[in-house]
Amino acid sequence: LTYNKEVYTHDVFNGNVSADITPIKGLTLTAKYSVYVDSERGSALGNAYMGQTAAYGGTAAQEANRVYAFDQQYIGNYNFTVNDINAIDITVGYDGYHWKETDLSGYGTGLYNPESYFLSNATNNFSLNGTEDKYSTAGFFGRVNYGYDEKYFVNGSYRRDSSSRFSKDNRWGDFWSASAAWLISKEGFMEDAKWVDMLKIKASYGEQGNDNIGNYYAYEDQYKMSGSNGTFSDATLTWKGNPDLTWETSKSWNAGVEFALFGNKLNGSAEYFGRKSEDMLYNKPVAGSVGYTTFPMNVGSMTNSGVEIDLSVNVLKLKKFNWDVNVNGTFIKNKINKLHPDLGGKMIDGDRIYEEGESMYRYYMVEWAGVDEKTGEALYWTDDESGERVKTADYKDAQNHKVCTANLMPKVYGGFGTSLEFFGFDASVAFSYQLGGKIWDYGYQDLMHGGSSSDVGQNWHKDINKAWTPENTKTDVPRLDYGDVYTNSTSTRWICSSNYLALNNITFGYTLPHELTSKAYLETVRVYFAADNVALWSYRDGLDPRQSFTYATTARYTAIRSISGGLKITF
Repeated sequence: LTYNKEVYTHDVFNGNVSADITPIKGLTLTAKYSVYVDSERGSALGNAYMGQTAAYGGTAAQEANRVYAFDQQYIGNYNFTVNDINAIDITVGYDGYHWKETDLSGYGTGLYNPESYFLSNATNNFSLNGTEDKYSTAGFFGRVNYGYDEKYFVNGSYRRDSSSRFSKDNRWGDFWSASAAWLISKEGFMEDAKWVDMLKIKASYGEQGNDNIGNYYAYEDQYKMSGSNGTFSDATLTWKGNPDLTWETSKSWNAGVEFALFGNKLNGSAEYFGRKSEDMLYNKPVAGSVGYTTFPMNVGSMTNSGVEIDLSVNVLKLKKFNWDVNVNGTFIKNKINKLHPDLGGKMIDGDRIYEEGESMYRYYMVEWAGVDEKTGEALYWTDDESGERVKTADYKDAQNHKVCTANLMPKVYGGFGTSLEFFGFDASVAFSYQLGGKIWDYGYQDLMHGGSSSDVGQNWHKDINKAWTPENTKTDVPRLDYGDVYTNSTSTRWICSSNYLALNNITFGYTLPHELTSKAYLETVRVYFAADNVALWSYRDGLDPRQSFTYATTARYTAIRSISGGLKITF
């Protein structure tokens, strides 16, 4: 820390400019330009006096990186009305984006001056590297909104987009959307329904493209050149391209109703929704023996669908007392519809399994079988020669006979809360919840190791006190033995409930009477107290299922609890 040096300079420019003209009433022509430039230079010195770099006589590294992005948009918008009841809004435009990153880096050892990080100060083991990456998109779009008598609304749009990540034959994609809504409460036949304040039904369908495959030139083979003394010797494949790659398309639809009833005492909405992703982009794992480990492809299609309900009730409203309650819930399902024919209806990627007709949120794991009461060894399920399931302490054997877990996704998730206002005081609480799912508690797994050499210096979870001993044989925690390297190996042992209840916010405040504040020429004076991320109740202390639908770890920070208070004055 004393002699190693790292110096970075970072210059960022982000500029935007736009111009509008209105040649005729209702018509607006817009041009927008944005430029982003990010230049970074870095130097690092590994000192020659002590530590690992001393063996090399000190090390020097320098790097220069520059990112340039330019976006241009040209938009025309024309809105007008016909006979005062037909409202029409038309938009057309073009969007072009260009991104480029250049990188130059060098490294050397054997420093003449042990405290200088410049490459010219190094004498040995020089290495240089320079790269340039480019990425561009272009798109044309149009949209029409139409409203009749403020009761009927329709919308239609179309986009044609291109991406440099795909070959010229598959570069362009076409996407469209449409929606409609009917404000029933404005119809004449609803005049006698005084208890209906607002009633609307709606439906929509839309498509969106995705080109993110993780490589800027995913459609073509990429190589690393090598040689010496100015002579080319070899080209090593670093990325296997796929010229058949094309856009991933997300098709979303929804249909629902919005309402306000009984003098706005009951407000809410109910909606059925769905999203189908087709031609999903994925880097398929392949055997390294073919010369590469992944292959980019449009792997298949998947659908997420469900129902979302949102309700808000004004329970009681008096002159100086008001009480509101709200609740919402989302019921969702996931299904893999189809995989690429080459996959034969199923794909296994490490601990995950993807299979037609099933949820993508499933693991492919060794099945936990408990603890051997006689020896304290961890047991797992495997198959014998006849195909029968039997228990074994041989984890490697069990790895050849993994099982699929059930769908880990929760059945429902959402939130609820309440708020009160009384005699100048106000108070509210907000909760969130999740029910009916499972999760891999990797944080707990990491803390339940068996004390082998690879675990030296790592803490234990308090449940390690339940470990098997000759006096404590009926337990689900294996023995502690220095030689048991598979004690906490990955298996269904670590799959547990992902149900949770979180108290997200508590707020309490008091607003001084207006007759007092007005004498000081103040509009309002409010004193308040707030607490955020107050508490979380889950299957196990330390488990935060909010991290994802599948996986939780102590390596990620959970939401931080904060307590605050303040004084708000409005003039």
